[in-house]
Amino acid sequence: MAETAGPRRALVTGAANGIGAAIARRLAAQGRAVVVADRDAAGADGVARAIGGRAVPLDVTDFARVRAVVAEAGPFAIVVNNAGVDQHAFFTDMAEAEWRRLIEVNLIAVLAVVHAALPAMQAARFGRIVNIASEAARLGSKGGSVYAAAKGGVVAFTKSIARENARYGITANCIAPGPIDTPMLQAGMAAVGAKLKDAVVAATLMKRLGTPDEVAAAVAFLASDEAGYITGETLGVSGGMGLGA
Repeated sequence: MAETAGPRRALVTGAANGIGAAIARRLAAQGRAVVVADRDAAGADGVARAIGGRAVPLDVTDFARVRAVVAEAGPFAIVVNNAGVDQHAFFTDMAEAEWRRLIEVNLIAVLAVVHAALPAMQAARFGRIVNIASEAARLGSKGGSVYAAAKGGVVAFTKSIARENARYGITANCIAPGPIDTPMLQAGMAAVGAKLKDAVVAATLMKRLGTPDEVAAAVAFLASDEAGYITGETLGVSGGMGLGA
């Protein structure tokens, strides 16, 4: 059974720039009522104004705030967990606090958002959950071990949520981006040097960086009615980086 009449409301986290902003724009262009959530309140407001959506300041590691946003700005038919952080360092050079931050933002926050949003989806007997993972989850990542572990958890969690909620008409899928030209990737390349860009581009079959709009197109498809028979899957948007994984 489809969701109630009117534009389907979508929550996109980490949507002030990069992939999240592209997703928000794409969903709005499809007629979704988009809530743009990000720690960067000014950036979120700019995206929301441009698409006719609503901005909410949200630190996804503040779980009480997550619940409040979902209760006040929802219910949501579509949830896109895009917020994330990365840190390029070898595991033995990282402190425990750094592990915990990567896991909290990239994995535990996804659990918190889905936990808050699922009851309304179940009641409506409709929902689309799209979690942004990474090809690092499937391939591993030299210098990104904890990030890869957290994103691997997102993939496993998404498969499990898909199994639990299919009976409610809810789908749950992942997107696994490869190297996408975003502020986060640019910051990583600036910290490590040009060799990082050369290495990640060489690892793709297409021999180029992807664009946020290419990720957004895949998210929009998985959030659509046309994808209603697709659940528990991880779709690589990575120029062939994950081929055979």
